[in-house]
Parts: sequence; structure tokens; C-alpha cells
Amino acid sequence: MDSDLGLGLLTLSAVIPSSSTDCDANSSSCHPPLYQLILFFSSLYLVALAQGGHKPCVQAFGADQFDAEDLKECKAKSSFFNWWYFGSCTGTLVALTILSYIQDNFGWGLGFGIPCITMSLALVVYLLGTMSYRFSISTLSFNEQAREILPDQGSEQFNFLNKALLSADFSNEDEKVCSISEIEEAKSVLRLAPVWASCLVYGIVFAQSITLFTKQGVTMNRSIGSKFQIPPAALQAFIYLAVLLFIPVYDRALVPIARVLTRKPAGITMLQRIGVGLLFSIFSMLSAALVEIKRLQN
Repeated sequence: MDSDLGLGLLTLSAVIPSSSTDCDANSSSCHPPLYQLILFFSSLYLVALAQGGHKPCVQAFGADQFDAEDLKECKAKSSFFNWWYFGSCTGTLVALTILSYIQDNFGWGLGFGIPCITMSLALVVYLLGTMSYRFSISTLSFNEQAREILPDQGSEQFNFLNKALLSADFSNEDEKVCSISEIEEAKSVLRLAPVWASCLVYGIVFAQSITLFTKQGVTMNRSIGSKFQIPPAALQAFIYLAVLLFIPVYDRALVPIARVLTRKPAGITMLQRIGVGLLFSIFSMLSAALVEIKRLQN
């Protein structure tokens, strides 16, 4: 809902007529009125907030639709992430090629309005499947709760958090203490901290394609023929074209080979995927740095 609202307000900020008095025939720049700027940036922040909320949740929600105890569904769960990213990259590719051209040649109102309509249709499709979704609910047995023991006896990491199970004053029965499930959830969050910190580096790498690389594209000769010029933002499409080409190869060729070698339904674990991705990010940035050095020398 926040994405729809943000894109709707973004479209509104682009189509409302500007009544700025700073524009005249002799001025080289034209500044929009203050209220239009406030609406525009507020819309951008709302879209960013919505994206940060629903993007990680969509993947987790999709994974919950598979039964991890079923071998067939476990394999399907591994492929789900690959094809979900395939679909995500397809949408981004369309946005970078078609929408960037529409925005440059037909106006930002239409360029923002199309994603707003598309997101609204996606929300409708999502709501239509509400009754058929499978939800994964983790519960502790009554006996485990009664004995006040940890459900996983091997969970000795961060065992200092177990102190939260005990009351500081044993005579005070009304004092609130944490449950076993709350302690285990806190431990799970702490275990994810190193992964989260490592992925921040990937975020820095990924940001280069939409900032520095796009600025470099402005300096290039992007003309095809005498009338058509490729928008600088559309050059990012090569990244997603590469992803679309390699995901089927990975899912249909590399994963089956990995399953034979590791005897795991997913081929390699999620942490191994993340590690390989970070390794490739290092090589991509090294190659980009060498290209930039050469460009600056010329």
C-alpha cells in the first residue's frame, strides 16, 4: 500500500502544473515551487520506505509456501529464489529500457504513472490469493515450556541471553521474564549480524551501477542512427541482461551438478551463495576500477 501511495504521489508531483515565478525567457534555470519539491521528495522517501519493508518480506513469504520437510518442495524452494530474482530483474530491465525512454521523451508524469498502475495491479493479484497462502508457524511444545528448557540443546551460542529466562527476584512472581521462544529469536537475530554486516559491502557495490556508472554513461556517445539516443539510465540494462542469461544456466545446469557433489537438495547452502556472490562483487569492482583508471587517462 505504501508503494502505491508513494508512486501515486510521485506521479502527482510530476503532473501538477508548476506556477513558479522564477522562470522567464532570459533565465537558464527554472526552479519549481516549494510545495512541489516537498511533495516530490516526500514521495521518494515513502517509496524507499515501502521498498525496504516489502522487498525482504516478499522473499521470506514466498519461502514459507514450501514445506522444508518435503524433499520435492525443498528443491522447489531453492529454485524459487532463482526465478523470483529472474522476475525481479525482468521488471527492472523493462523499467530501465522502456520507462527511461518514456520519461526522457514523453514526460515524467507518464513515466511515474505506469509503475503506479503496475504496482496497483500487483497488489490486487496478491490479495486475490489470500485464501490459498500457506503460513509457517513455529511453536514450542507444552512440555518444553513447562520444563523451561531450550528446544535446541545445541544452541549454546550467546547463552548469556538465557539469563533473561530467570527473574532477578525469585520471590516476585509478577516480574516479567522472557519466554524461551523470545530468547531463541534474539539469538537468531544476533547470528544474522555478521551476514548483515557483510551484505552492506554488497550494497555499496550495487549502488555504483545507478550512480557513478550512469554518470559515466552521460559522457558516452549513445546515438543509434541520426535520431535515436539511448538514455544513460538504460545502460544499466546490461547488468540485468547478464542476470537473466545466467539464472537459467545456474538453476538448470550448475545446481544439479552441485546436488550430485554435495548431496543437498539446494546444491549449496544459502550462506555459500552469499559468499560466492560477495567474491564475484570483489572481482567486478576490481575490473570496474581498472576501466575507470583507463578512462581517466584518456
